[in-house]
Amino acid sequence: MAIKTNQIIAFVTGANRGVGKAITEGLLEAGAIKVYAAVRNPSSVNQLIEKYGERVVALEFDLTRKDTIDAAAKTAGDVNLVVSNAAVIHFSSPLDADALEGLQFQMERNVYPLIQLAQAFGPILKANGGGAFAQMNSVASIKNFFPFTGYSASKAASYSITQGLREAWADQGTQVISVLAGPLKTDMADSAGMGEVASPPSLVSDGILAALESDDFFVYPDPMAQEFAKAYSPYAKEVLDIAR
Repeated sequence: MAIKTNQIIAFVTGANRGVGKAITEGLLEAGAIKVYAAVRNPSSVNQLIEKYGERVVALEFDLTRKDTIDAAAKTAGDVNLVVSNAAVIHFSSPLDADALEGLQFQMERNVYPLIQLAQAFGPILKANGGGAFAQMNSVASIKNFFPFTGYSASKAASYSITQGLREAWADQGTQVISVLAGPLKTDMADSAGMGEVASPPSLVSDGILAALESDDFFVYPDPMAQEFAKAYSPYAKEVLDIAR
């Protein structure tokens, strides 16, 4: 059952800046009841709290600390939408001296927390009627972008796990959404040298809200992602059996 916008109680990781902040603001502006802003430093969302009042609840969340995920799940027991957004990027090609260290760094922050979030919040979503779980993936999930080889590999892994969650949660009625985004105007895109071609991060919240209404798995929020979709969608339909 689709979640109506005015019924959304969301948990958003990395909600204090970039895409996470844009998602948080987009959900609230659309009429969401409440957003748990999961961040390393809870005081970093004070401006959001000043603007939206009690509709924003700051929670401590660290990608490398499972205890913060478990504690957040105990507090946010009323959520029906989880948005896994927080991530890191490390620049290295597969032949660089620090390639393995960079890959480990990104896997531990871009992939492992996704599984931990799913295990912590899956039962909560089930208890609250199924709900939805959105993972912030990337066009780098389906194409390796040199020299960001380790980042692309970590995003390919997170996308693969997202597909697995879709099947694992089918019986409990949890909608899974994979956001396959191109460069978005954030500090991360700027540091990667893609700021000039990046799109507004607000497109992600728009895409998630649309997917909740249409029950889609894929969100291609920006022009680059939509170009990828033209070529990738037939593959997804024929091989992955995912039409939307």
